[in-house]
Amino acid sequence: MPGTPATHDAAETVDTTDTGETAAGPVPGPKLADAAAPTIQTVQRAALILDAFTPGKPYLSLNEITQRLGASKATAHRYTKALRAAKLLRYDERTALFSLGPQVLTLGAAARAGLPIVSAAEPFMERLVQEVHETVVLSVWDGESPIVVRSADNTDRVIRISVRIGSRLDTTSSAQGRVFCAWLPTDQVPQLAKLLKRDPALAAELDHVRLVGLSVNTPAVNGVQTLAAPLFQGDTLVGSMAIIGTTTSVAADADSPLATALLRTAAAVSAHLGTEDSAPGATG
Repeated sequence: MPGTPATHDAAETVDTTDTGETAAGPVPGPKLADAAAPTIQTVQRAALILDAFTPGKPYLSLNEITQRLGASKATAHRYTKALRAAKLLRYDERTALFSLGPQVLTLGAAARAGLPIVSAAEPFMERLVQEVHETVVLSVWDGESPIVVRSADNTDRVIRISVRIGSRLDTTSSAQGRVFCAWLPTDQVPQLAKLLKRDPALAAELDHVRLVGLSVNTPAVNGVQTLAAPLFQGDTLVGSMAIIGTTTSVAADADSPLATALLRTAAAVSAHLGTEDSAPGATG
């Protein structure tokens, strides 16, 4: 969820006629604290509304928002109107449902860009691009699926593969998605437990990913191939770094020079984040 947005529903005001000022100097009066209370409540209520939207529940009715607030429908309507004006909510008149507005995407991108892993990994990514001459991307887990938070393109290639920051990757079919499936606790990946029961091949693939410390994805439909490796902070998986190229320039081999370079770089990032030996196969 993006950070609590700034809203303008209620402005903080100070009654200068009743500050308790004496000859000895200004003495804070009780109304100073009281004046801030409506503003704090406004921000809290706005955050409560925005936090009610989840990947599994992207649309809410006014009645559901009212119930979430624990306030009157008139109060809920006032808040949704203000949030719509700030482009933090959108309203579909056809369905009479609210959803998160476009400004939330901007805030989310800004929040992800400020993650410590982004600034930590960026110089390593740039060096890896210079070494392998392919596009390198970084993704993090948002609770539902991997999200691309940084992309370093190789501009020297005739064929340039570019990945849009903010792209949401498929959890089980993408190489980076399988990195998260392999190392995150199963209950943190929606529907993974059920998928593993229905698909023994996926379970075997994730075992292999953990064994070699690398995930490979070769979609036949677009000729793009991806190698992905995990990034750790201590024992905690915090991201995935990937090399993306064509099937002719990126070999689907865990022992290839590109795979070795990726594993070495991922280990260096993990070491920079506080560990040297958390990722299996990271010294490949």
